[in-house]
Amino acid sequence: MKKWRTKNGYHIYRVLTGRSNAYLVSYGRKNILVDTGTSNNYQRLLKGIGSIITHRERIDMVVLTHTHFDHCQNASRFRRDQGSIILASSYESVCTKEGFTPIPRGTLPYSKIISRVGRLLGSRFFGYPHFSIDIEVEDKYAFNDFDMNLRIVSTPGHSAGSISLIVDNEIALVGDAMFGIFNNSILPPFADDKQKMFESWKKLYATGCRLFLPGHGNIIDKKLLRSQIYKIN
Repeated sequence: MKKWRTKNGYHIYRVLTGRSNAYLVSYGRKNILVDTGTSNNYQRLLKGIGSIITHRERIDMVVLTHTHFDHCQNASRFRRDQGSIILASSYESVCTKEGFTPIPRGTLPYSKIISRVGRLLGSRFFGYPHFSIDIEVEDKYAFNDFDMNLRIVSTPGHSAGSISLIVDNEIALVGDAMFGIFNNSILPPFADDKQKMFESWKKLYATGCRLFLPGHGNIIDKKLLRSQIYKIN
């Protein structure tokens, strides 16, 4: 299991890999889960979390970087089983109540085909148990009630409601705003608005974070992000 630590003692653990990543952010006795993966990975996710926190602790909050099925299929379970608060973008609240967030358009030839097929298949294959969002955010959000040095920034492009979590001004959990799959590229294969996504890259670079943890693949450092921004300018 990969893990990272900030200068002020915030711990980030990658508790799920495979179809998509999920991360646990821990500080003191507060635990925040970022994305939840697919339902068939639920037990793996619980095992990963259980290797870090004690049985007397719980997931206080689930932060969803966006609400595509592979990131939120287990969100309702954490609310039901652990009383977790769900935080996500207000731009996707209608989708979560319906249990389906449309597949975004493809950015590459092969992903354009997958996107078209995915849109035809719809919620039957890419849906999730519906839920309401407890904390709806728009452009930004500070975790004042949690007494934690965390903040949300809006990073649309992959989807209208994509958000990123900034941890201790050092590490950003970016969902699908970036991909860590391809060599020397961070371009996601799916995005509703590529121009907005490019602007989100600039916004994330401006946070001063040194590492960016994506929803798929491996970590992205500041140097690679900078090179990708220069490439599109």
